[in-house]
Amino acid sequence: INAEYMGIQILLINLLIPSPSTIFIMSRLVLRSSKSRSIPSSNLNKRCTPAQPKISALARTFMAKPRGFHSSLALRSDMFCFQCEQTRDQSGCKTVGVCGKTATTATLQDLLIHCVKGVSIYAAKALEFGPQYRDIDVDRFVLEGLFATMTNVNFDDSRMIQYIKTSKTMRDRAKELYHRACKENKATAKSLGEIADFDFPVSLDLIDDLQARGKAVGIEERKEKFGDDFVGLQELCMYGLKGTAAYAEHAVQLAKEDSNVYARMHQALYKLTDDNATVDELLGLAMEVGNINLRVMELLDNGHVDKFGHPSPHEVTCTPKPGKSILVSGHDLVDLEALLKQTEGTGVNVYTHGEMLPAHGYPELRKYKHLAGHYGGPWQLQKWEFSAFPGPIIMTTNCIIEPLRSYKKRIFTRSVTGFPGVTHITDRNFKEVIDCALSEEGFDSDSIETTTKRSVTVGFARNAVLGVADKVIEAVKTGDIKRFFVIGGCDGSEGERNYFTDLAKATPKDTIILTLGCGKYKFNRLELGTLGGLPRVLDMGQCNDAYSGIQIAVALAAAFKTDVNSLPITFAVSWLEQKAVAVLLTLLSLNIQNIHLGPHLPAFCTPNMAAILTEKFKLQQIDYKNVKGDLAKMMAGH
Repeated sequence: INAEYMGIQILLINLLIPSPSTIFIMSRLVLRSSKSRSIPSSNLNKRCTPAQPKISALARTFMAKPRGFHSSLALRSDMFCFQCEQTRDQSGCKTVGVCGKTATTATLQDLLIHCVKGVSIYAAKALEFGPQYRDIDVDRFVLEGLFATMTNVNFDDSRMIQYIKTSKTMRDRAKELYHRACKENKATAKSLGEIADFDFPVSLDLIDDLQARGKAVGIEERKEKFGDDFVGLQELCMYGLKGTAAYAEHAVQLAKEDSNVYARMHQALYKLTDDNATVDELLGLAMEVGNINLRVMELLDNGHVDKFGHPSPHEVTCTPKPGKSILVSGHDLVDLEALLKQTEGTGVNVYTHGEMLPAHGYPELRKYKHLAGHYGGPWQLQKWEFSAFPGPIIMTTNCIIEPLRSYKKRIFTRSVTGFPGVTHITDRNFKEVIDCALSEEGFDSDSIETTTKRSVTVGFARNAVLGVADKVIEAVKTGDIKRFFVIGGCDGSEGERNYFTDLAKATPKDTIILTLGCGKYKFNRLELGTLGGLPRVLDMGQCNDAYSGIQIAVALAAAFKTDVNSLPITFAVSWLEQKAVAVLLTLLSLNIQNIHLGPHLPAFCTPNMAAILTEKFKLQQIDYKNVKGDLAKMMAGH
């Protein structure tokens, strides 16, 4: 009932600004049947732990570690997860995830994270003796293990159990490296603690035993031991690392890796096991995670450019063509290229969905004539869009949600993505997908006639924008361009996210909007006009293309001989999952001030954490009930 009710809301909202796919879906389907996290005043002169050294003035707001009664695991919730923006009641999911994740899956993921930390402890200690004590399989497993626990990535318990089994193998390999390094360097191998030497169950196939182990190392257990603030800061770092791991895994697919990135990630995970860390140390670690992610986004950007060329402006049709069809969603452009090669000459057209839209900006991808266009909108509409799509769907990465029966047999997962009962493709052989496409009805002329002929323009990444930098700079100097708005990030189903639609509509006509991520779907169909020969909305690409936005800002700052915070640029960031956390930490690590974040602050961000971030970075939550007031602050540079 909840899913159908939300679906009705989503469809009604989209009818206000209809996309071609919305109209198409409505012609094919029969309709079936939060509050703001305010920042309370700080609790001053409290500390994060009772036995730590004197902390800085910045951290003075933190509360003491809880004392007294320590409840048993029997009193715990079925699960506890608050890593995404849509978490239940902006507090935490305790019986089943809003994303659809079961309590079993959530607990297995908690255990997997605990095991991945153990792997990294030994890997980090081995690397202290030199880069020769590195195991690339260990490095890559840590990326995959973190990525698999992200929001809307993998719901398959059997895959989670296999990751846990692999973590034991990788922990033992890293441990052997550490002991060999100690022996060869005449050092004494030390005990590295309970997490490093986690006592795996004798049988890794007993789900009840694994769940009990997962609950014992879960967030609720740690919150009771160390307090909400301390654990909140740890999770801020952890979720940033998850997002960074996802980007790094994408870069691996493009043969872009950096041994220093792996070493820093191992070290960061090792530091997250220090129960005596101070607030300043955890804040410093969060900035380190942001800095690591900046390097990873650079690797990914280089990988995309080297393989597919610099993105350039390109108009993408959103009207399907008659014929057999395959839809590709997620983020992996290498998967898309492999599919395009394998479908050449078959008569099958390939369409992008969600965050794959920016693929059309790359010259080496759009050269394929059967890359026929874009279908649909953001990830949260997939149940209705996929039901209406007359062919198979490939989820290359997140975001996947529980498939409806109407398309469950024709949706396929790739890479770390998974869902029970959905066919998983372990390599890039898409024969089964192509066979499925040839057996499905495909688009026909009669149904296409009901769609609206619309298009969107993509390809305004750093190279395209900086190619006209002289004109942009001159327009800023003459006052023709008053301000740049970076409005992007994640989309989602809450009505509060319409704030970003309203904000884009309200921006003055002498301003430019730079957008990226699936947050663009809140306004990329609006007719907002042009300015100085450029569209007022410039689509820079996927969420990881925040790197382009950063490079554009840095270049403008250099041209005006100032810093980024002195430029007429406003960042309005919509967040949902852990990639957005990684990007946010990157922006903060660059000391970007006055970021407007929403629709809500993270549930793991306690009032005391919010006070610190507000004091240090002027981070502020959007006021989704007062777009006009927020816009006035933004235009004033606040």
